[in-house]
Amino acid sequence: MLFVAFEGYHSIRETILGLLANAHKLSHLGLSYLVRRSTFAEANQRRCSQVFGDIYMGVYRRHASVLADSRLSDADLRRLYIMDSTTISLFKDILKGVGRNPKEGRKKGGIKAHTIIKASENVPCLIRYSEAARHDHMFLEEVLGLAPGSIITFDKGYVDYAQYEGFTQNSIWYVTRLKDNALYEARKELYIPDDADSGVLKDEEVILYYGDKKKQEHRARRIAYWDSENERLFEFITNNFELSAEKIALIYKKRWQIELLFKQLKQNFPLKYFLGDNENAIEIQIWTAMLANLLITLVRSRLKRKWAFSNMVSIIRQQLMNYIDIYRFLEDPEGSWREIIKENKMKYQNSLFPEIEGAYF
Repeated sequence: MLFVAFEGYHSIRETILGLLANAHKLSHLGLSYLVRRSTFAEANQRRCSQVFGDIYMGVYRRHASVLADSRLSDADLRRLYIMDSTTISLFKDILKGVGRNPKEGRKKGGIKAHTIIKASENVPCLIRYSEAARHDHMFLEEVLGLAPGSIITFDKGYVDYAQYEGFTQNSIWYVTRLKDNALYEARKELYIPDDADSGVLKDEEVILYYGDKKKQEHRARRIAYWDSENERLFEFITNNFELSAEKIALIYKKRWQIELLFKQLKQNFPLKYFLGDNENAIEIQIWTAMLANLLITLVRSRLKRKWAFSNMVSIIRQQLMNYIDIYRFLEDPEGSWREIIKENKMKYQNSLFPEIEGAYF
């Protein structure tokens, strides 16, 4: 399945042909036979997708220290988590899709990947899947397991005041946007320092009402912030009353990081064609795409030379079945080539037939 993810194959037939083209190297991977298409399909249907999820999380936990960005000096951002979801459309109605049923034809299915990343990293540290029609706020229960003092930001699609109250009770700080139809009561205005960002228009304590007949209350902080760059007004809410209003705005701005991750995944491991037409096979393929993304991110994090992620994917895709020291090559591609030339010259320096040297280049 990793072979499928790296090579970008669209079908089981294409995958088997790709493996056959590299049959002379498969024994080095511990494979003494080539799986049949029917066996491949049945394995994706029967093998639990959580096996792949456990492999992903095992690799992530083992190398988490390498993934952390040491350049991130802000202590608040180092304890920041970012949460969002991305929807993957399916051509068949395997899972319930979002939106209304079309007047003509069948509605496409869809699977939603609910994801949490750390701001200091750029890979998911928690992933859950659901049908695309399921509301995002159902995933908020997963967040209650974060360590006290953690900060998490998400968009207003995750609105659930009861869960927000749970965050407060567990000393987990959230930052999100206030919905336009939110029912709240302003209690008191908070002091805005003279040297505060000019975009901070209001900072106040509010009470949000929710539950049966709106009788339950959640104490929060509302910040009105004018983004002069985009000429847009934002209304943030948070249960943290210690951080400055500017820092709250910055934390929400960091949410864009997860959107860039989703873009990276979809551009380099496009999940448009699936090798199976059942929920389990689809989840397996998504997990392996996530794992491929994690492995390349790990390679990239160990390099001193700067590489664009898409360029690295292209190189690894081309060299996947070749014998090459990937770290050595990516650090100095030209130097790696010069070493090969030097080795070949040393090999033939005492040859009686130096003219055949060129035949090996």
